[in-house]
Amino acid sequence: VLGQSDRLMATQRITHSYPHCWRHKTPVIFRATPQWFISMDQNGLRAGALRDIPTVQWVPGWGEQRIYSMIEGRPDWCISRQRTWGVPIPAMACTSCQTPVLTTALTDRAADVFERYGADAWYERPIEEFLPEGLSCASCGGTSFERESNILDVWFDSGSSHEAVLPRYDDLGWPSDMYLEGSDQHRGWFQSSLLVALATRGRPPYREVLTHGFLIDVDGRKMSKSLGNVVTPQDVIKESGAEVLRLWVAMSDYSEELRVGREILTRVVEAYRKLRNTSRIHVANLYDFDPAVHMVPVADLDTIDRYALARFADAAERMQRAYDAYDFPTVFQTLTTLVSVDLSAFYVDVTKDRMYTFAAGSAERRSTQTAMFLICDGLARLLAPILPVTAEDLWRYLPGTRSASVHLERFPEVGHLQAPDLVATWGRLLGVRDQVNAALEQKRKDKVIGNSLSAHVTVSASGPIAGTLEQYRAYLPTLFIVSDLEVQLGGTDGADTVSVAVDKARGVRCDRCWRFVPSVRTEPASAGICDRCVDALATSVNA
Repeated sequence: VLGQSDRLMATQRITHSYPHCWRHKTPVIFRATPQWFISMDQNGLRAGALRDIPTVQWVPGWGEQRIYSMIEGRPDWCISRQRTWGVPIPAMACTSCQTPVLTTALTDRAADVFERYGADAWYERPIEEFLPEGLSCASCGGTSFERESNILDVWFDSGSSHEAVLPRYDDLGWPSDMYLEGSDQHRGWFQSSLLVALATRGRPPYREVLTHGFLIDVDGRKMSKSLGNVVTPQDVIKESGAEVLRLWVAMSDYSEELRVGREILTRVVEAYRKLRNTSRIHVANLYDFDPAVHMVPVADLDTIDRYALARFADAAERMQRAYDAYDFPTVFQTLTTLVSVDLSAFYVDVTKDRMYTFAAGSAERRSTQTAMFLICDGLARLLAPILPVTAEDLWRYLPGTRSASVHLERFPEVGHLQAPDLVATWGRLLGVRDQVNAALEQKRKDKVIGNSLSAHVTVSASGPIAGTLEQYRAYLPTLFIVSDLEVQLGGTDGADTVSVAVDKARGVRCDRCWRFVPSVRTEPASAGICDRCVDALATSVNA
């Protein structure tokens, strides 16, 4: 009309946002209605919350500042909702002047009725059952009332859960040790629980609060059926087993959104397989080991076994500290490094000779079995929180008298197994081993040798490392897994220098231990095997 009368100066069409229902995708209609509020400042509720938030342990730490900021800036708490379901607000309204009435006597009467009939009694039972004797309107003196039709905000329901649960059971106590939920609950359950508890008991309802992120795919997108990027627990369990799913949870940084996809799960499967196979090798080597009979005192263990136990002890201590801090990714990383590097790639490899070719009851073999037993026993305990089935399997197959379940046990005590000086020394020896392995690999590529036992290795060294090599000269063939070793040592002053030369081993190969030795036996009963193997077999038979 304005345009038709030439009185419109300008016009423009604007597209702007408007609140829509997240479920129905339709515009939301607003209407004004009386509401019930809890004041954040009138009785010091906000101040009390800000005062007590720092007394709670927040995991991750940024959760403290997140909820602090929300409490600091939030308006008064609207606790009423217009619904036909839920927990009713046990208030009355005067039919004469519509003044709301909410007293302690009213709430006590409502609680008694709800205890007998449930919250639906508010809608089903006669109103007289809820009215205390002599109730009247403070404004007009009226004695006729109608029920409040609003329900309590569901966050008030969940925020009161600590009162409904913790004081009612003898084996629980108030406050809770921990609240655990997603990071969105800083504005939900964590906050409502805090406010309810401060108003009723004057302190937070929890000692610790742990929050986690939400599942997203490998590209960082929210999982959605329409996108076809949903990974369900049932599918993972069906394909790989529940333990793989549990291990993925342990390796994930829950302080952020949790990524999951086929590539990630494939890596988890590989890590789990390495852990299980390494544990199986250790247990298999204990088939003739009785801890009550064959256990060697830690102080008397062979130095290689002491080193392996010291590496395990360091990892176990880190894992226990990480458990205490709910730092499960560090538990996973420490575990996989221990299993892949220290146990599988090193310890199992260098002890194969003594485990498979030495006499069954030899001191060296019993020493290694003792170390493997202690490592497996400790691993089962350390795995129990994140891989309960695997830990129980490992526990069940370990030799000796044991409790019914690993889940009845404590974490291992490892302080007496730690040996920092020994770890540092063997760290230097392993550096030389890396050089030897590199030289061996090159000769394998050149077709000079087959496996490492077919090699003759010459190690030339000077500097402090020369003294270390001299000290552990007897262990070097075992460390390098070679048949024939020559060590040429210079002075121990100056910087470390190490050079490695590899040739084909001299002598003949023993059919039993595969080492190259100067000669083997020719008599029919022991033809083709070396003197060490003959003695080992004789000792095992006599034993």
